[in-house]
Amino acid sequence: MPESTSLDLAQYVRDVPDFPKPGIVFKDITPLLLHPPAFEAAIDRLADEFRDQDIDVIATAEARGFLFAAPLAMKLGKGLVPIRKPGKLPYETHSHSYDLEYGSDTLEMHVDGIEAGQNVLVVDDLLATGGTIGACCEMIEKCDAKVAACAFLINLTFLPGAEKLSRYPVFSVIEY
Repeated sequence: MPESTSLDLAQYVRDVPDFPKPGIVFKDITPLLLHPPAFEAAIDRLADEFRDQDIDVIATAEARGFLFAAPLAMKLGKGLVPIRKPGKLPYETHSHSYDLEYGSDTLEMHVDGIEAGQNVLVVDDLLATGGTIGACCEMIEKCDAKVAACAFLINLTFLPGAEKLSRYPVFSVIEY
């Protein structure tokens, strides 16, 4: 069996207690990124899930999502649409503001990034509450495109992210 299919990728995710604040156990993907066979296996598993699906383009929110979406887009032969914080993209943008538990945030993407009717795979490193990816999905749908699925390296199943994204197929490589 090739190493990429037999690796237990969870062993390459480090728990960091009390980061970024007390009571949070941060899932640190740096060890996975430092181990090329594990990083490659993560991308391969994502690609295997979506290789035969009708995907036109991949969208991802900054910043860690870029680490998984870019190699996945290359492997699948699809374009990549970065979704960023305001003021980070150099061309005309769509903007979407959304509420967080304590406050609000805004995301932007280029107006020519996603076309009406396209099937979009939304990728991020981790699904927790689903707020950011939910906002990405809403912005994609405002472009008259379809969210084909949402894909993650990690899904924290004890948080409501998958429930928030229940309108879409959700796939994750690792679940906690």
